[in-house]
Amino acid sequence: MASVPSLASTLHQRIADALSAALPEAGAADPLLRRSDRADFQANGMLALAKRLKGNPRELAAKVVEGLPSGEGQLVQEVEVSGPGFLNITVSDRAITETLAARAADDRLGVPSAQEPGTTVIDWAQPNVAKEMHVGHLRSAVIGDAMVKILEFTGEKVVSRHHIGDWGTQFGMLIQYLMEHPHELDHKAAEGDSTASGEEAMSNLNRLYKAARALFDADAEFKERARRRVVDLQAGDEETLALWQRFVDESKIYFYSVFGKLDMDIRDEDVVGESGYNHMLHETCRLLEESGVAVRSEGALCVFFDDVKGPDGKPVPLIVQKSDGGFGYAATDLSAIRDRVEHLKASTLLYVVDARQSLHFKMVFETARRMGWLNDEVHAVQLAFGTVLGKDGKPFKTREGETVRLVDLLDEAIGRATDVVGEKAGKVGLSEQEIAENGRYVGIGAVKYADLSTSAIRDYKFDLDQMVSLNGDTSVYLQYAYARIRSIVRRAGDAKPVAHPELALAPAERALGLHLDQFGETLAEVAAAYEPHKLAAYLYQLSSHFTTFYDQCQVLSEENAPEVVENRLFLCDLTARTLHQGMALLGIRTPERL
Repeated sequence: MASVPSLASTLHQRIADALSAALPEAGAADPLLRRSDRADFQANGMLALAKRLKGNPRELAAKVVEGLPSGEGQLVQEVEVSGPGFLNITVSDRAITETLAARAADDRLGVPSAQEPGTTVIDWAQPNVAKEMHVGHLRSAVIGDAMVKILEFTGEKVVSRHHIGDWGTQFGMLIQYLMEHPHELDHKAAEGDSTASGEEAMSNLNRLYKAARALFDADAEFKERARRRVVDLQAGDEETLALWQRFVDESKIYFYSVFGKLDMDIRDEDVVGESGYNHMLHETCRLLEESGVAVRSEGALCVFFDDVKGPDGKPVPLIVQKSDGGFGYAATDLSAIRDRVEHLKASTLLYVVDARQSLHFKMVFETARRMGWLNDEVHAVQLAFGTVLGKDGKPFKTREGETVRLVDLLDEAIGRATDVVGEKAGKVGLSEQEIAENGRYVGIGAVKYADLSTSAIRDYKFDLDQMVSLNGDTSVYLQYAYARIRSIVRRAGDAKPVAHPELALAPAERALGLHLDQFGETLAEVAAAYEPHKLAAYLYQLSSHFTTFYDQCQVLSEENAPEVVENRLFLCDLTARTLHQGMALLGIRTPERL
């Protein structure tokens, strides 16, 4: 089905046509249409155009009004010239209802797919092998998952890459310890047995890591053997690689259990860690050095930048290869860019990475541009995010000052949400199973929404009391709005949602309808700018408009004519579908009953 143009886009085109007719010498002109508090829309383009052509903006506006049909049966109900040529425009009730009816007939709610979609490789959710996931891993996962869903819905081809930390010196220590203490590995977990839980897997890894670290720090001979084992690992020794693979496999059991609790689908083929680019590192360095983009400095292979200097005023380079021959993170990141551009045919590389790594990625991207791996057809973007803070405004820690385990945080959120759901369960007759299931949906939704309703670059406070509140800008408020609508539709009996364009709309109906009309344009803006918080804001405003509508416009009243009931049920149903779709794009479930 062809996409349904929004009222705003249709009106924009009508005014642009009227402008061209009034001033054909001006060519195509932008009417600068926007939503307005004075009317439904305001067009401000006449002022700038009149200045450019040295004319009178009010006279130009009057000519545009003459060419803009208005009144009964038209798109425009009323148009008024105000100030220095502004047009205040009220659209007709019929136009609102007819546009919404066309959107409701489409499974995509009228949201168009991109006309020229590209391929976006998105780097998100990057835990480290043999280490527990903590609160610092939350934002990359939540923001990344939402962006994958949003971009896919708008028509983009999306390839996920989970760049896990699975390489480095710590693995020499772990592998050497395991070789000398083979009985200490939980083979059930390591061999991918589905009966091994994520907690068992990480408990096993934690125990091994602590034992290996203690021996590494206390025994100089073991330390030397561990360092030699790193060399064996990098050289591809089969026995060493086999044991390294066990650590990776056991860590994945744990990762997938945490991502499962977050209600995220992480596919094994998308997990390509640091090790996945090892075979490319020497080639990447050779290409950089031969091209002159990187130069040797004190034995290290470096890339220098005019605008990157240290406190002493001296240039701070991007170190691709260390003086001892080891490779830095830059070598891996540049190799990943090569792979994603050459083999995955990416047109966009999107990195959902902590803002504190912004300088590193700025230098990596610039290096890739100098090499031609990034260019006018292929670009890279860091979707940088801020820090999760505690209620005190400081980085989120436990009372003991330790980093908060992500799984503990999620379990607490689910527990709090389950209590909230349970308090109201009697009114809607939820079973214990439904309370537990909805508690998970509400708890995980609360955590995700708190993150996604904040601009990614900003820090935000993790406050569970606020997150699971039924009032304010929370996912629980949105979920209850959805459940309320579904309850209304269920109680409607034989009455069905049917649009009636011939009916006049109450102010609350108009406000709700005009906001529903903005869904597609909001999604397009969110996808283009990688700003999921704007979708969250749209959905909160939609719920607020519905609350006002519900309070002011009785839906299932015997005093209403049947067509009024049907039309209001139509607005209810479209609101529910829009909430459901929008929340799903944020990775948040909407229970039918709460």
